[in-house]
Amino acid sequence: MRELVFALEYEPGRNRVADALADHPGARVRSLSLHATADHLWRVDHATGAPEALAAVEAAFTDGDYYADCLATEDCGATQTTRVLDRTDDTLVLYTDWEPTPVCASVPHLARDHLGDGVLFETRHEGRHYTWRLIHSGEGDMGAFFGALRAAVGDAARTELLRTANVSGAPGESDGEAGEVGLTAEQEAALRAAVEHGYYESPRAVDAGELAAHLDVPRSTLTYRLRRAEERLAKAHVARDPQADAVPGPRN
Repeated sequence: MRELVFALEYEPGRNRVADALADHPGARVRSLSLHATADHLWRVDHATGAPEALAAVEAAFTDGDYYADCLATEDCGATQTTRVLDRTDDTLVLYTDWEPTPVCASVPHLARDHLGDGVLFETRHEGRHYTWRLIHSGEGDMGAFFGALRAAVGDAARTELLRTANVSGAPGESDGEAGEVGLTAEQEAALRAAVEHGYYESPRAVDAGELAAHLDVPRSTLTYRLRRAEERLAKAHVARDPQADAVPGPRN
């Protein structure tokens, strides 16, 4: 099996969800489930943010020109239904059912065409940066997939390859990971720079864009590396012997 991670960085006015998230920097959208057949796409998304941000995200999803990840650069005439499954003050869960037309294109459908059936999808949307993580058999034509993706996206977004690796074996065993908790050299450098420049201070001394500029990498690359580093550090911490972190009881 292979892992493929890439990001689409949308230009203003080319994607309603990206515009809504860019207007509300604290908001995030991640997929809980995403499935596609030749003539359908279903997805469940979990959004977090302030009430006004969630209202903007909901409006973007339900607006007729969004069409559940359609990459067509003009009105494709597709049919989409979006329903709210759950809502709180700071979370929103949305279910979307999309029926593409012959002029439509989407990441899942392009992946089916070029990487084969059985592809698993995970997405995260922050601001104009839309990160996709795909798990596939590795038997398809990834070059053809990226060529078709860039052709479909056109000038609406910049496409950036973030990672491609094997996912078989133990975590960090076959995908170039190094170090005690499996950080790559790039993740280690991003994490170290984030600490040194005050990214984790409260309030932050530097934001993600400024830190990315300092490292001379795209913002989407930096946020992906930090997220993966944080994930590995958190899992390594939780996996430690719980007795090592036991809080001593009160002394008499």
